[in-house]
Amino acid sequence: MQHEARTGVRRSLSSGAFFYALVILAMALAMASVSIAAQAQVVATVGNHKITEKELDAKIKPQLAAIQSQEYELKVQAIKSMADEYVLEQAAKKENLTSDAYLQKHMSGKPVTQMDAKLFYDQHKEIQQRYPKYDEIKDRLTQALEAQRYDQERTALLDQLRKDHPVTVMLTAPRIDVKTGGHPEIGSKDAPVTIVEFSDFQCPFCGRAEPTLKQVREKYGDKVRLIYMDFPLGIHDHAIDAASAGRCAGEQGKFWPFHDAMFADQSKLTPADLKADAKKLGLDTAKFDDCFDKGKYKSEIEADLTQGKDLGIDGTPAFFINGRPLTGAQPFDKFQTTIDEELAGGQKQASAK
Repeated sequence: MQHEARTGVRRSLSSGAFFYALVILAMALAMASVSIAAQAQVVATVGNHKITEKELDAKIKPQLAAIQSQEYELKVQAIKSMADEYVLEQAAKKENLTSDAYLQKHMSGKPVTQMDAKLFYDQHKEIQQRYPKYDEIKDRLTQALEAQRYDQERTALLDQLRKDHPVTVMLTAPRIDVKTGGHPEIGSKDAPVTIVEFSDFQCPFCGRAEPTLKQVREKYGDKVRLIYMDFPLGIHDHAIDAASAGRCAGEQGKFWPFHDAMFADQSKLTPADLKADAKKLGLDTAKFDDCFDKGKYKSEIEADLTQGKDLGIDGTPAFFINGRPLTGAQPFDKFQTTIDEELAGGQKQASAK
């Protein structure tokens, strides 16, 4: 009798669990149906033509990705500012001071003298060219140097205070998936940080980014891998020629030397110049010329352009650091901030420094 009772209980529990499993499955299917229905929802009509939510989302995906990235950066900067305010308030309270009074006490408050301003003026030719007479600029220059000194001293003081109050941002950075298979790369395949660059060999801003990228590779070594993607702009006469030449050099294992040669002198990117570079670098010139003249990699270059545009790229250089976008010829510290966050576990959190 007891055995039958226990069996009945087990059957009851089993049937109950099965029932709940059916309920959960039904809810999941219902949610999926709602999602599909939402994507199929018509948001506009043009005559008899219908525009669906799914089509609209695909159209604005790049812009939304850019907005999400900007929102993340704004939030991180706001958190850092709030953290600075907090650590300053805490330090001021320990001395029974207001934050402003604490800053006045612990900063030198040393004024910028006319001698300081004149020395700065004499050391910067670009200022002299714009303002040939020192008296035209001395007052504004003095004020600017005082503001700069104040910011530098305040930053140094806050850096010291943060050592006792480590700041950790728990936000997840938005990431964009970039298809990079088969593209030239430099660095370890096991590197924890991958930088994908969309670039144009004739773009002056891309040229300016090269020293920064070399500095990144020198500092981080095998921790960083760089992947090159073509994005030749239509405003540059020989951008497609250069992209094609890079691909043809890559066939012979010489992409990066050819890459460096093209960026070393961006004024020499005509077909004749590119073929001359191939000869200088010791390539099989007959094979290179055949590849180049036939436009062997035209479709691959166009595929890079299409993907770049789909990702919202409208200028070069454009970078994705572990999928996190960074646009333009940014200074080294911009790369360093994101790379350090990624090395510290940026998939989950970003350290505020």
